[in-house]
Amino acid sequence: MILILDIYAQEKPSDFNWVQLFNGKDLNDWKVKIAGYPSGENFGNTFRVEDGKMKVSYNEYDSFGVKYGHIFYKEKYAWYIIAAEYRFTGEQAKGGQGWATRNSGIMIHGQDPASMTKDQDFPISIEVQLLGGLGTGLRSTANLCTPGTHVVYKGKLLTAHCINSSSKTYHGDEWVRVEVMVYGDSLIRHMVNGDTVLEYTNPQIGGGNVLNADPAIKIDGKLLNEGYISLQSESHPVEFRKVELLNLAGCMDKKAENYKSYYLKVENSTCVYSKKGRRKKNK
Repeated sequence: MILILDIYAQEKPSDFNWVQLFNGKDLNDWKVKIAGYPSGENFGNTFRVEDGKMKVSYNEYDSFGVKYGHIFYKEKYAWYIIAAEYRFTGEQAKGGQGWATRNSGIMIHGQDPASMTKDQDFPISIEVQLLGGLGTGLRSTANLCTPGTHVVYKGKLLTAHCINSSSKTYHGDEWVRVEVMVYGDSLIRHMVNGDTVLEYTNPQIGGGNVLNADPAIKIDGKLLNEGYISLQSESHPVEFRKVELLNLAGCMDKKAENYKSYYLKVENSTCVYSKKGRRKKNK
């Protein structure tokens, strides 16, 4: 049974304990993986921190080619909301593909970057595609793309690589806030500036659209109930001024100091009680 709850309708956002994954100072809690390079090598200083923002830049590239990159947060999560505030800037790197103009993404339920092969282009993951407008016409953001994955959409297994959300188009260098509500291997919901624009269920490994993945990792049909979060470099400069996470799994014992009313997934092994001042495991 799929649990479908809107915690925003039940709780006050001001009471939420958001964790800042990006501290505005450095990338010490993040790990880079760029196609063609070993995990941990930040070729061309692609991912950097300037003016309190995480920037994806290509000024040290001669040509982009197929150097698709991702920067992974150090921990994996299962039940959570990930939020990022982003904007596109400048011109696309020389050699970038046309479809990658003003294109980036938030990858969720991703594989460990250490398990990616040197030449793998994208992690097996669910991509929340971030797109900027091209000055004219419609171009939604917070779309869904599926590198090495499938989902169930409107009750049917979706095998198409990408589907569009219902969001408006954001032209220019406007800051946009995207939130992704992730309930393990059940519901995933995309929100843009507070509005729900897309949702689907049952994320799982399957299909193509990822090159050079290790077959031992790509087990088609396996449900994805947790994974790593990463941000993309696809040849167009992009900035992130905030990357924050609200964990929805934790202590659900009301007697504990760290109980949160908005938790949806029980992890009472994390409960902390004042009497002993240390963690106590509950079954």
